[in-house]
Amino acid sequence: MDAKQYFQDLVKRQKSGSDEGVCSICSANAYVIEAAMEFGRDTNRVVLIEATANQVNQFGGYTGMQPADFAAYVQTLAERVGLPQTQLILGGDHLGPLTWSAEPEAEAMAKAEVLIDAFVRAGFRKIHLDTSMRLGNDPTDLPLTDETIAARAARLCAVAERAAKPGEEPVYVVGSEVPVPGGATENEDTLAITPPENLDATLAAFRTAFHEKGLDRAFSRVIAAVVQPGVEFADNTIIIYDAQKARRLTDHAKTLPFILEGHSTDYQPAGALHAMRKDGIAILKVGPALTFALREALFALESMEKDLYVYSPAGGYSRFSDVLEQKLMQQPKYWERYYHGSEGDLAFARRYSLSDRCRYYLEEDVIKESIQRLIANIDAKTLPFGLTSQYFPAQKEAILARGGRADAAWLIKERVRDVIKTYYEG
Repeated sequence: MDAKQYFQDLVKRQKSGSDEGVCSICSANAYVIEAAMEFGRDTNRVVLIEATANQVNQFGGYTGMQPADFAAYVQTLAERVGLPQTQLILGGDHLGPLTWSAEPEAEAMAKAEVLIDAFVRAGFRKIHLDTSMRLGNDPTDLPLTDETIAARAARLCAVAERAAKPGEEPVYVVGSEVPVPGGATENEDTLAITPPENLDATLAAFRTAFHEKGLDRAFSRVIAAVVQPGVEFADNTIIIYDAQKARRLTDHAKTLPFILEGHSTDYQPAGALHAMRKDGIAILKVGPALTFALREALFALESMEKDLYVYSPAGGYSRFSDVLEQKLMQQPKYWERYYHGSEGDLAFARRYSLSDRCRYYLEEDVIKESIQRLIANIDAKTLPFGLTSQYFPAQKEAILARGGRADAAWLIKERVRDVIKTYYEG
């Protein structure tokens, strides 16, 4: 759909007092994306799917997909689900030198330019320009200045403008106080909320940097700023949005010509999400909470599998949780920086951490084979309502609405859909 028109209309409605917002789905998992698309199809809502620079880049990212691959993949899922193209928007999250931040500026920014070019050419129309991180040759004893962050972002914006087809220019999200992708690496109790004066200084620096590169028209398409409104999650903590604590920021933001984008909104209760939308934080990004729900569903199905088969089924048990644990132990690079404590603490976190680092392993062949075996074993049986009610109690009414019938894929996606619904309640 026309992303520019959609977001500019969203900004106008917000500035007129609407509490409307959009949930940004930051996941590459097919079950998660299909769940979001089915929800959008059934409720006639726009579906915003975003890929991060770590997930998808010119080298494949951890999904093995380049931007054009991811775009084609999402389009295929939309066709399968029956989501009209007029309801689908693709976005790029944390686009910049993040993935190569250990490299010197020259090398990191050159790769970031290729990244931005590839995303825009592949049809991504919402671009988060993220240059908030230090690069390899930046001083480590001083924070980056707004001017440095803005100049680097303007450089990348110029690439995006050149790559865009006429009439398909992207909208932009900017900011200098950008939460860490995927949640914090340490459990925290409090957060420093972005002061209004910091937001003003950041926006002034971006406006100047864009102007100096002849990008005034591009700056007119900045539809949101990333801030820290006091929301975060980590391994075992959730900092819930407090509207009163964020009041100075959100009241000031309502006087600006764009909306706010909230990152790390995972696990926020529906009331907090509604308060954020009401306060002008109208783009709400979520990722790990969705794959956490997916993992919950898979663990529940594995328990059902054991109850359904007193003796091993013909193809064997799926052993999903064991297979997942083995893969995490074989390749610890995606979780070891996030989890801390004793061996018992680490084992618990690998299964149940809110950071949900196991999402990085779901596309591994051995994991996919285990999931396929699990689904086949579940779907080979007629599921008694008493069993589905035991392991999927929150989905009980939805199951009854289907006449008590349920299959494995539907149960997985319904668990995920219930998370997505909270972003639109209130």
